[in-house]
Amino acid sequence: MTNAYLWLKALHIITLISWMAGMLYLPRLYVYHSRVAPGSEASELFKLMERKLLRLIINPAMIATWIFGLWLAFKINAFDSAANGHWLHAKLGLVILMQLVHAYLARTRRAFARDERPHSERFFRILNEVPAVLMIGIVILATVKPF
Repeated sequence: MTNAYLWLKALHIITLISWMAGMLYLPRLYVYHSRVAPGSEASELFKLMERKLLRLIINPAMIATWIFGLWLAFKINAFDSAANGHWLHAKLGLVILMQLVHAYLARTRRAFARDERPHSERFFRILNEVPAVLMIGIVILATVKPF
C-alpha cells in the first residue's frame, strides 16, 4: 500500500464519519421539530439548524465521501469481481440506499421550511434508525469482505 492510498483511505473515513454524524442527527432534529408549532420561535430555530446541518456538513461530507471512496475503489481495481469478490457491489448498493435516505431527508427539510409537518414524531424516531442500520452493513462489508 502506498502512502497516497493510506491518505485517501483516511480522508474517506473522516468524510464518512462526518456524513454519518449528520445523517444520524438530522432525523433527530425532525423528531423535535415535529413537536413544535409551525411559525414559532422554536420552529424557526430548528429550520436554521436543519438547513445549516444539511448544507454545511451533510452535503459536502457526502460528496467528499463519494469522491474519496470511488477514487480508492479505482486505485485498487476493486470493481473487478473476479479478483475481489462482490463485497464492493453489495456495499455500493447500501451506499446508494443511504443516498436515497439523504435525498429524502433533504426533501423533508424543505417541507419543514414551508411550515409543513410531513410526518409524525414517531415516524422520525423510526427513520432515525435507518442510517445506523445501513452504516453497520456498509462497515461490515468494507471490513470483513464476506463475499
